[in-house]
Amino acid sequence: MKEEDGARWQQAREKVVWASREMSIRRLVVGTWGNVSTRVGDCLVVTPSGMDYMKLQADDPPVLDLEGRVLLGGRRPSTETPMHRTIYRHREDVRAIVHTHSPYAAALSAARQPLPPILEELAQMIGGEVRVAEYALPGTQELADRVVAALGDSAAAFLPNHGLVGVGRSVNEALLVCEIVEKGAMVYCYASMLGKPTVLDEEKVKWLRNEFLTHYGQKKTTPGEVPG
Repeated sequence: MKEEDGARWQQAREKVVWASREMSIRRLVVGTWGNVSTRVGDCLVVTPSGMDYMKLQADDPPVLDLEGRVLLGGRRPSTETPMHRTIYRHREDVRAIVHTHSPYAAALSAARQPLPPILEELAQMIGGEVRVAEYALPGTQELADRVVAALGDSAAAFLPNHGLVGVGRSVNEALLVCEIVEKGAMVYCYASMLGKPTVLDEEKVKWLRNEFLTHYGQKKTTPGEVPG
């Protein structure tokens, strides 16, 4: 192992521990369900299986290659590692994955009901509706393949009767995706009680997604430049 690889892996392990704790604090999971990973080059760092998130230490998350071989760490990786590996192999743009079991997202997944873009922030973060994958047993390659198919090029998908997976360009973004979907699922459930939720049209969704990807957030500017 090269020294620079070791440093990058350790930073990634610390980030995975942080996100795992945040996932629990923000009530996106109960107990030890759910998992987090981040990609480092041709490797990934993933949460260990069945460990209390609030007790995780930086040397607990194992480092694996994309074939599933453990390169560093003595803990058994998450049982959903096949899903993480498969997403990374199919989506070069994805650098982090967060899998949650939050209540409203789980409700829609149990109803096998997709979440349409009813909020601007959903359009910005997801780029369209959150689709529901076909059912397969947890931890299997079959589930991994079906989640990849449901994801397409979007940022989230429901695992039926199970939960939600969110992806992003960073651990922070993948975690935020899961929070936004959970909020959107809650609003959708409440709005459906009041009437029929209004779905944003496709052109507006494309505009909002593009604005988020290209203009949202702080970017470097030069003196005299008019931000666009």
